[in-house]
Parts: sequence; C-alpha cells; structure tokens
Amino acid sequence: MRAYRWLLRLYPASFRHEYGGEMTAMFARRLRDAGGPISRIGVWTSAVGEILANATLVHVDILRQDLRYTMRTLARTPGFAITAVLIVALGIGATTAAFSVTDFVLIRPLPFAAPDRLVKLYERTPGYGRVELSAPNYRDWKQASAFERIGLYHLMTANMLGAAEPVSIAGAAVTADLFPTLGVQPLIGRLFIEGEDRQGAPGVALLSYRLWQTQFGGESGILGRRVTLNRESYAVIGVMPREFRFPFSDTQLWTPMRFGEQDDTDRNNNWLYSVARLRPGVTFAQTRAELQTLAARSRQQYPKENANVDAALFRLSEEVSEQSRLLLIALCGAAGCVLLIACANLANLLLARAIGRRRELAVRTAIGAGRERMIRQLLTESLLLAAVGGAVGVVVARTAVPLLTRLVPVTLPTAGVPAVDSRVLLFAMALTAITGIAFGLAPVLRIGGDAEIAGLREGSRSGGGRREPLRAALVVAEIMASVVLLISAGLLIRALWTIQAIDPGFKADRVLTLATGLMVPQYGKVAAREAFYSRVLSEVRSLPGVVNAAYGSYVPLSRKMRGGIWPVAVDQNPLLPGTRDVAFIRFVTPAYFATFGIPIKAGREIGEADAQDHKPFAAIVSESFVKRYWPGETPASVIGRRMTFAFADRVVVGVAGDVRMRGLERQAEPQVYLSHRQVEDDSIPGYIPRSLAVRAATDPAAFAPAIRAIIRRADPLLPVSDVSPLTELVDDDKSSRQAQLRVIDMFAAIAFVLAGIGIHGLLSFAVSQRAQEIGVRIALGAQPGDILRMIVAHTARLAVAGVVPGLALAYAAGRSMQALLFGIAPSDLPTYAAAVALTMLMTLAGTAAPTLRALRVDPIAAIRTE
Repeated sequence: MRAYRWLLRLYPASFRHEYGGEMTAMFARRLRDAGGPISRIGVWTSAVGEILANATLVHVDILRQDLRYTMRTLARTPGFAITAVLIVALGIGATTAAFSVTDFVLIRPLPFAAPDRLVKLYERTPGYGRVELSAPNYRDWKQASAFERIGLYHLMTANMLGAAEPVSIAGAAVTADLFPTLGVQPLIGRLFIEGEDRQGAPGVALLSYRLWQTQFGGESGILGRRVTLNRESYAVIGVMPREFRFPFSDTQLWTPMRFGEQDDTDRNNNWLYSVARLRPGVTFAQTRAELQTLAARSRQQYPKENANVDAALFRLSEEVSEQSRLLLIALCGAAGCVLLIACANLANLLLARAIGRRRELAVRTAIGAGRERMIRQLLTESLLLAAVGGAVGVVVARTAVPLLTRLVPVTLPTAGVPAVDSRVLLFAMALTAITGIAFGLAPVLRIGGDAEIAGLREGSRSGGGRREPLRAALVVAEIMASVVLLISAGLLIRALWTIQAIDPGFKADRVLTLATGLMVPQYGKVAAREAFYSRVLSEVRSLPGVVNAAYGSYVPLSRKMRGGIWPVAVDQNPLLPGTRDVAFIRFVTPAYFATFGIPIKAGREIGEADAQDHKPFAAIVSESFVKRYWPGETPASVIGRRMTFAFADRVVVGVAGDVRMRGLERQAEPQVYLSHRQVEDDSIPGYIPRSLAVRAATDPAAFAPAIRAIIRRADPLLPVSDVSPLTELVDDDKSSRQAQLRVIDMFAAIAFVLAGIGIHGLLSFAVSQRAQEIGVRIALGAQPGDILRMIVAHTARLAVAGVVPGLALAYAAGRSMQALLFGIAPSDLPTYAAAVALTMLMTLAGTAAPTLRALRVDPIAAIRTE
C-alpha cells in the first residue's frame, strides 16, 4: 500500500486530497480479492496503467484551466503582458544573435580535417611586422620535422572569357600540396597533382561551387571543358564543395602556382602564403621553437637579406584580426548587459505584479486554495510569458543575425551566413524562464503563517507598505550595465570621429576608379601596354567634363590589392635601427598625382619624357620614404639622390605627400612611384598598371558607360571590374568601423531604453505604494518641494549606486578593447561625462510621471484608503 500511495503522487495534491482515500481503499479490496501471485500482478499492472493515464488527463485538464485563467488575467493587464513579452524577446534575440556570430567567427572549428593542426607560416621583420614568405626562405623552413605537409598559395585575379562579356574572377594560385594539407576533396573531379604546378605544364583549373552554378549553370559535363583565363586555355578538372571557401570567402577559382627562376633566389620578394599541417603529437610550441632555430640559421647564412627576418607561426583559426576579435568579444559583453537588464526588468515587472496580487492570493488562500494549486497557476503564467517572449525572440534573432554579418571578416575561409545558434538560444530562453519562474512564484513563497490575514488588511495603515530592496538592487544593476554600454559606445564613436578626420593623402571627390585586367603575355611588353594606355587615356580625357585620367598599379584603399614591397638600396646611407630595406612599389602613368590630388612636396611628377631611353630612370618617393632612408633631410634636399630599386638605378625627381594606401588606420608607409615605361619587358608583371582613375568636373559615376565603351573598343576581350567612385572606397574603409558602431549603438540604445523602463516602473510602483504615506505627510504640512526632494533623493541614490560601479567596469571594458579605440584613452573624460549625464537624464525622466502623480495625491482620500 505504501508503494500505491507513492504512485498516487503523480496526481495533483488537490486531486489526492479529494479522491486519494477512496482510491486507496478500492485498490486494497482488489488486492484482497485477488487469488494467486499472477492475479496480484494483474491488479498492479492495471492500477499503474490507470494512474499514468488518468494522472496525465488530470494534469492536462488543470493546465487547460490555468491557461484559460492566465489568458483572462493577462487580457485585463495588456500593458504588463506586452511589456514582459517584449523584454524577454529583446533579451533573448539580441543575446542569441550576438553570441551566434561570435561562435561562428571565433569558436566554431574551421571546415577542414583536424583544423587544430593547421598553421600558417610568415616572416616577421621589425619594420613591417608579419609579411608573406619569400620562396627561398620557404624552402629552408619547410624542412621543419614538425610539418606533416605544407602548401602554398597567392592571390590572383583572373580574366575569364566565355560569358556574355569578359568577367574578372577572384582566385588563388596554389601548389599541389595545398588541398591535401587542408584535408579537402572536390565535389566532382580531382585535385591538382605533382607536376601540374611546374612551368610549361598544361593549364588546369578548379572551380568553386558558386562559379560552377553562376557561370556554367551547374553543367554536368563541366569536367574537361576548356575555359580561357588571362588569354590562356585551361581545362576544368574539378569543382570544389559548396561550403569550401579558401583562402577568402569570395575566392572562386584555383589554378596551379608556377615559379620562375628569379623566385628561387630572391629572398626579398615576399609573395607566398603558407599553410602547414602539424604531425600528430607535435605541439604548437615545439613547432615554433624549431622554426626559430631554422630562422636563426638563415640569418647566419644570409646576413644581408635575412638580417632582421624571423619566422612567425599562427594557427589557421587565429587569422581573424585583433580588431575583429576584440569587437566580437565587446559585442558579447554588450549582449550580456542587455540580457542582464532584460532579466532585471522582467524580475521587477513580476515582483510588482506579485505585490499587486498579494491581496488576491491571500483571499484565495483564506477560502481554501492550496499552495500547490496557486504555484501551478503562477508557474503557468510565468512560463507562458517566457514561451511567447522566446518565440518572438527567435524572430528577433533570425532578423538580427544577417544584420551582424558585416562583422564577419572576409578573410574567414567559411561560406554562408551564421545560423542562429541553438545552444545560445536555449541558454537565453532558460535564463529568462528561470527568472520568470523565480520571481513569478515570489508571492506564493511569501504565503504562510498569518500571511493571509496580513495580505487582507495590508495597506490600511501600514505607512506605505513594505519596501522592496530587491527591486531597487535590480534597477541599480540595470543602471550599471547601461553605463558600461553607453561609455563603450561613446569611446567607439570618438574613435570613428578621429578616423574620419584623417587626411588620406589624396582628394577623393569626383574621381572614378575601375580595374582593367591587363595580363601577360599579350601585355607583357612595354610597347603593348603603352599603346593601350595612350589610346584609352586620350579618349577618356577627350570626354566632356573629364579633368584628367591616369593608370596606376593599385588604387589607394582598395581591399583587393594595396601593393607589394620591393628591396631598395639607397646611396650609402645607413638604415634606421630595426628597419628593413624595402619600400612599396607603384608603376604609374603621367598625370597620376594630378588625377588623385596627391601633392608634390618637391621636384616634379612622372612625365612623358620618363621613357625607356631616358637614363637614369626616374623615381618619386613619399615623405615617409625620406624620413626612413634619409632622416633629417628635407624633401627638397633629396632631389637628385640615387637608389637601386626594381632592377634599375634610379634618381629621385620628386617627393610626394604620404598616402595611406592600405587603410586609414594604418600609418603611411614608404612608397616609390615609377614610370610605367622605365622597366624591362616581361619584368615585374605583378605590378603592371591595371587601375584607371578619372577625375571629372561633375558626378564621376555618370562617365562609367562611356569609359567602358572606350576600353571595349581598345580591347574587346578585356573585362572591366571594380567600377567605383573613390569616395566609396574611402567610405568602405570606414564601413567596418561604422558597422561596429551601429551594432554597439543598437545594444546601448536597447539597454538605455530598458533601464529607463525599469527605473520608471520602480518609481511608479514606489509612489503608488507610498500614496498613504505621502498623503499623511501632506496632511501634516509637507510642501510639494518636500515631496519632490524625497522622491528625487531616492532616485539619486539609485543612480549613484549604479553609476559608480558602472564607471569602474566601463574603464575595464575600455582597457580590454583599446585596440579598437585608435588613440582614444579608455578614460576619455568627455565620453564619461556624456554617459553620466545621459544616465542622470534617464533617471530624472523616469521620475517625472511618478513625481507628478505624488504631488497630486489627495491626503484625505489617501488616508481613507482601506
């Protein structure tokens, strides 16, 4: 019978209280009437089946009653229901979106076999930091015993023919070892094999799944098809899987890498990216130590080229920049603050509702309602609010995740948009549900002893009712979190303002830029390029409204190509300590500086006379070049200086202003500008001027169709790509910052509004609870100013209690994301002052309505309230 009574606990307590005795007696009679053991087992089996089925039906029936009652109750208080649902939805949605993107970028393993064993190898120099490998150093260092396999790649742009018009495709040239190193296999076809990456081997190519679908319509017979890339024929040997993107998310084509004779000897030509797979059991630290030993040996063997060169090793998963990493961590912190504020607000709402329903629950208890029954009913209400809020939160998260994809670095070799992370979603929903349950059951947990009687008479002459220190503590937490977010957003705003004020070194307004993919061998000869440039530039300059036009190796601030470095030997001047004798190389046509609006500080710019037969060759250097290689000299004093650069002796004929070629947040680096004609045929093909810039008197975008037609007439097979006003490139360089700012601002605004709601709710409730006290004070002679000071003082205490720790936490947050602040101090006084002022304004705004309500209290009516 003890076991049977335990089974009856599956029924609700009220059901057991009413029917438990009768059911127990009936079961006892059935057991007595049973004959042998088999009959008793049958009685037990029947009883267990009945209890399980009937208990489920009873619980479902009670749940149905509780849901109907909850719906009626919430319908009478729609403001409470809507506010609670929105708070839960914002907390769950914002947190899930932020943590989903962070997990996608920083935590989720890369889509390769054993990604924890994949590393990238670089050279490191004091003057330039991390740079790509040269071919000779790669050959020396790849002998490290820690490597199981190692592959190489470098970025390229391929002109592909065969579509409606020529198209420019982002791709990579790779060695045959690269894909086996990554541990990937093609969707169809095969990978590159040994020998296909040697000079003279037949051209073969691998397509991305996206390129296969967009340019070839997913053609089933794609294998063996010939495609024309850079005027050469290639056979398609395979298509990579849909999710494979390497090295960047926009890479669509892979061809074998081909090495030239000079590549095997030049240790200053840094152009190779390396991916290696560690042997099983070999640690990252062991590999780094072995590479440093090999680098030290290279410095001894090649003291001139490798004097300051060291080996640098990074995990492939660490390729995300420090700025992106810090931003995502800051985003998670902001999302955590929003979730904290949402939970605090939900708790405050439920506590206020609990206190308001204390009398109702006391009456229900006094007329016989059981404690379990009321717990079930309140639990149903809390879970219903959490469920509806969670459902809306899922919609918010799904909407917000695509908006946050701007924070996913393009260098991440992963395809697709981050999906809503189910683990984070369940965690956020569980946290809000726990909050709702804990604070939703608070009124029942207070019932006991004489609570029912106290609840019936509460408020009669209680001097304002009981105070709620927990609710005040929750509001303090909201203020603290909002201060942290406001200051963090303010610091990022200040950093963006600083970046926007930076002079890029050129005049971007009314300049159109575009890329024309001149490729060898057709344009390997200087004469062939000169004929093309002359025809295009003369026709473009003749367009009405065009001020000037020029070609150059790269467009400043272009994300695709920002230039390469080349060894330089100046006229016997010693280098500054810790520098490396290299500079960035640019080949340009005449009028390049006038077109871009780059000032010439001394001397002249490249002119028509700077041809192949004019010796010595001319060079224009930047001010940063002068500071590094001729410290203490003025721009005018270096005119006529000699140097060896790009396989030729050159004389400085001009000094140009510094240009931030590789980003507004990077310091200007030494640049050398050369005439496009003063270079040997088929030499340095990677720096052939391909970028056309056109300065116009009006809107430059209007000239794009005419310029396309001019280029098509000059070469019908040449694709035109990356058509963009130069101002858009400048804005694009700031876009990541602006995206960061918009996201953090969004979270700060949500936190600010939620904190304001919490403060207003607390003060409104406090005033309503203290209506009798305020009435008594007015009846005894208190003036409106006294009541105002009392409420404002209470508000000020809450604000100070939240602001002080908030300032300390904000300073710690600023220190942790200092790399994002671009010179702005984490303790920036104007930002802190503005955040504190906004917080105080928010708290004062929250007191406005409650204070007016308090000043309108009728003392006689308040005293008579029972």
